[in-house]
Amino acid sequence: MILREGDIGNDVALLQKRLTRAAFAVAETHVFDQATEAAVMALQCARGLVVDGIAGPKTLIALAGTAMPGHLADADLVKAADALGVPVTVIRAVNEVESRGAGFLPEGRPKILFERHVFYRLLRVREIDSDVLAAKYPNIVSSRRGGYMGGAAEYTRLAIAEGIHADAAHESASWGAFQIMGENWHALKYDSVADFVACMQRSEADHLDAFVRFIAANPALLSALKGRKWAAFAKGYNGPDYARNLYDVKLARAYDKYAELEKAAA
Repeated sequence: MILREGDIGNDVALLQKRLTRAAFAVAETHVFDQATEAAVMALQCARGLVVDGIAGPKTLIALAGTAMPGHLADADLVKAADALGVPVTVIRAVNEVESRGAGFLPEGRPKILFERHVFYRLLRVREIDSDVLAAKYPNIVSSRRGGYMGGAAEYTRLAIAEGIHADAAHESASWGAFQIMGENWHALKYDSVADFVACMQRSEADHLDAFVRFIAANPALLSALKGRKWAAFAKGYNGPDYARNLYDVKLARAYDKYAELEKAAA
């Protein structure tokens, strides 16, 4: 569940009640208003989380105590911004839109999405007959994208692929909060795909580091990010269907929000 400014209903009222219990008092109005957003941001700051005013899974967990180990911290965003030479408001916007709130499944494994068409291609590179395997495992090996099951079920698909070729399987999945493809490990200067996967299993800070490496290795994406050219960035990062999901619009709105917050705090 993710709650943000503008939401209404019983879930918002419960959030407000829990915020008050956690010593971040706010009126129980059933409306996620600016006062509620301010209380959420105060909680996030106190717990060492990314301060975005959005009550996602990590913020709801933090209501009960401290943030869980491995969660992204605000300092991680500042470090990423410095590494790429962009304002931290830019990284805040990308984190909000691209990370979808968390980089790990509830049971602790990093989020993945297995791409059967990439596995097909990488098997062929290794001179393994992809077509024979596609006939036997159409949901795992295919010249066409798809077959997604989502969530933890993606690990079921990955396990079958690992039985065919482990390295190619890991290279054929996108990993973590920013869904970086495993096949990029060499270009991003990891020692091996196993090293890349180990980092993705470690923390959301490592997920953000992979994102930083990915952007730094792509001059066009870095230029778009520095210039706040959201359509160009969204197209390069999310693919040609970016407009269908309004990624550029969401990025622009998120950036404007964080820029206003930073201006108000100055």
